[in-house]
Amino acid sequence: MTNITLFAQIISKIDRRIFNNLVGKYNSDKHNKGFNSWTHFVSMLFCHFASSKSVRDISNGLRSATGNLNHLGIQKAPSKSTISYQNKRRDWHLFRDLYYELSENFQKDNQFKKVKFKIKSKIYLLDSSTISLCLSLFDWAKYKTHKGAVKIHTVLDYDSDLPIYINITDGKTADNKGAYNIPLQANSVIVADRFYNDFTMLNNWDSKQVKFVIRHKNNLKFKVIKENELPSNRHQNILKDEVIELESMISNSKYPNKLRRISVWDEENKQVIELITNQISWTAETISELYKARWRIEIFFREIKQLLHIKTFIGTSENAVMIQIWTAMITILMLRVLKKVRNMDGTCPI
Repeated sequence: MTNITLFAQIISKIDRRIFNNLVGKYNSDKHNKGFNSWTHFVSMLFCHFASSKSVRDISNGLRSATGNLNHLGIQKAPSKSTISYQNKRRDWHLFRDLYYELSENFQKDNQFKKVKFKIKSKIYLLDSSTISLCLSLFDWAKYKTHKGAVKIHTVLDYDSDLPIYINITDGKTADNKGAYNIPLQANSVIVADRFYNDFTMLNNWDSKQVKFVIRHKNNLKFKVIKENELPSNRHQNILKDEVIELESMISNSKYPNKLRRISVWDEENKQVIELITNQISWTAETISELYKARWRIEIFFREIKQLLHIKTFIGTSENAVMIQIWTAMITILMLRVLKKVRNMDGTCPI
């Protein structure tokens, strides 16, 4: 049986004022028929916490904890039909905004700050992950002829290992297209793989004083303007440090500025990794380490797929899928906060 006491501790960390303000903003309790937004929210968090595979599992699981429901702020366990109905009807933007507001609220005290890089820039890691779906059931999630999918485009805060921005699209949306509207603050640095080698987007970031470290494609055409001397005390994995400009007329028209190109030997995978960046002053070692840190977002995607319930969905509508994904994000946020606050020494599932 699910540990209701621990679940109640997680629920207690939710600021009800934030939640109630959002309920008012979206008018999400109108015509709720006894199943208000808070009960809906608790039910979906229970879905992830208990690894429920159906709305029946959620309903039965909460019903088995009848004596503890008051601690969760709900009066009675909802029926499976009620959960299904509201997953189709209640505006999923409520749960998206709740994630962002809770995340911002918990990070105000800088409790997640890591100390690794000797740079003042805020570090963000960009990537996407695809979740396969059955096209016959999820006909809105276009991907391939006989296969459906949603793609989660994510910007991960390096300090907290939590998303600061998520864009959920159908599986056909290219990685770079899903990243066009991400909000980035000036003087921050964003780290991404070769799928984001989009010079129109990079030029837009550059114009907003955003620094980037991107792995470039193998077919990149460029001209070396200057080869920077490698210091004798450098890490031996640094092979080249160059200033380049794009040689292709089309690419150069999209990104007319000079770039810095760094070649790094990846000992683990026995390959050369070639990076481009608009940051001139940092050492090649710092840029190499920044790209290496990108694997944190790969770990994040693996964790949420293994530990949270987003590979199998309890509803087939787009609204239901969105609610399940955003409540999964809130669950991982709350587990990390609880682990930090109570110093759980690894006992937290995430």
